[in-house]
Amino acid sequence: MTEITEKKKLPAAVERFILHWGDMGDEWGVNRSVSQIHGLLYLAEGPMTAEDIADTLGMARSNVSNSLKELLAWNLIRRVPILGDRRDHYEAETDIWEVAARIAARRKERELDPAITALRACVSDAAGDPTINPVAAKRLKEMLAFTELADHWFMQMLKVPRPRLVALMRLGEKIVSLLPLGKAK
Repeated sequence: MTEITEKKKLPAAVERFILHWGDMGDEWGVNRSVSQIHGLLYLAEGPMTAEDIADTLGMARSNVSNSLKELLAWNLIRRVPILGDRRDHYEAETDIWEVAARIAARRKERELDPAITALRACVSDAAGDPTINPVAAKRLKEMLAFTELADHWFMQMLKVPRPRLVALMRLGEKIVSLLPLGKAK
């Protein structure tokens, strides 16, 4: 038996958030249990032990342990010492801007960086291959240029101070109206 059926009762809003956070993680390719544990720790009033997490979510202790390791690797949670208790306690990063930045950085590392490496190799291989269709070669270059532009933009956004980033996000379409008008492509 891998799951524990008895779990602690959570307030409805907390349970709904944890379940939704788990579903969102699942959609992004993150194990549902990992996301649910992150959601629980994000809303928790204080640090929790793996046993507390397992009891609260009705998960097997081994599943919780593996999920905590993944969350530590993502730098979304940290171990915190509790005086008089030898067990590991965990708490989540609660600054939502920091959480979003860490998730985005990890996704860039796992998805965008390997894509750029692969696209650069494809463009290089295509340049030296007389049998490659010119349309395919052009589209590979365009995809590489787009992916590198997205990567460059992401790296720039990491350097923008948070208050300016918030202002930038709130401006949205207003910024577009400041850009020079040109022929739409």
